[in-house]
Amino acid sequence: MHTAAIVFRDGVTRIFEVNSNERLLDAAFRNGVSLPLDCREGVCATCRGLCESGKIEMDYVDEDALSESEIASGYVLSCQTTLQSAASFYFDIDSSVCNVSVRTFDGTVSSLEKVSDAAMIMEVTLDDLAGVSYLPGQYAHIYIPDTEEHRAYSFATAKAVDGKLRFLMRLLPDGVMSNYLRDRCQLGDKLKLELPYGAFYLREIEKPLLLIAGGTGLSAILGMLDQLAESEGRNLPIRVIYGARKEEDLSELNRLEAYRSIFSNYHFEIILSDAVDTWTGKRGYVTDCIMDCQFTTPFDAYLCGPPAMIEASEAWLKAAHLEKAIGDYQLYFERFVSS
Repeated sequence: MHTAAIVFRDGVTRIFEVNSNERLLDAAFRNGVSLPLDCREGVCATCRGLCESGKIEMDYVDEDALSESEIASGYVLSCQTTLQSAASFYFDIDSSVCNVSVRTFDGTVSSLEKVSDAAMIMEVTLDDLAGVSYLPGQYAHIYIPDTEEHRAYSFATAKAVDGKLRFLMRLLPDGVMSNYLRDRCQLGDKLKLELPYGAFYLREIEKPLLLIAGGTGLSAILGMLDQLAESEGRNLPIRVIYGARKEEDLSELNRLEAYRSIFSNYHFEIILSDAVDTWTGKRGYVTDCIMDCQFTTPFDAYLCGPPAMIEASEAWLKAAHLEKAIGDYQLYFERFVSS
């Protein structure tokens, strides 16, 4: 038995178990996920998806359904696909088409800690763990008590630990969630959460990793590092760049430092864009650190943070690749937008 994660175009995700020799399509239907289908014989391509990580096998695939290049790129027919390992798949359709909706959970604020001038760590203990699953890098919608509003926050761990979900949350000068956290939030408060969401998540780990976080975008990166610590990817080169405005905005440095004892080839550095004179570390933007990251072999890059950071990093990587300063790379990113 292996775990399958299906991510839809709207970011809604469903995770379920697939039995040995069971087709992905059949397992999806068994778990209430009505993937599109027609022939069930590998001919029509109605059930086509993209395998983004994991090992699979396909039985018959008609040449008119998937070309050799599409198969090489990871496209599959779910009616012909069996899993040989845990795997994740992307389907370019909205979840509603497949009768899938996000799941709602109730929880209690069990820990609250202001870790910097700009961030708070909140832990929520769920009332019921049944059905709770997500991929490292994804996020939840958390509803603000006594309002109909919600905000999106990335999970800061790879999975729920002892029924707890952990979030690293930015504190804005004025925001509906920020004001709640500063002024009203108390241990024992009841919260409603919807999860999981997001197409930004850790894929199969086969190449060196460049992980870039801006501000509380670090939350998703920490979840990925937790997952890496439990996988074979711990022996691959892992480079983490953490950018912030000033030293008082930094958080979770002990966790970042602790990974040194877990990974055999791990390096992380901090860079500040508005540091005081007494700061002895690097100054500037994350792109100034990427310049030192000369991956000459293929690598995967995961970026999470403000839009400006994402755009600048993407432009730098593209230019460096064109100049042959770095190897081929696959880029994944999540933009954090203040609200």
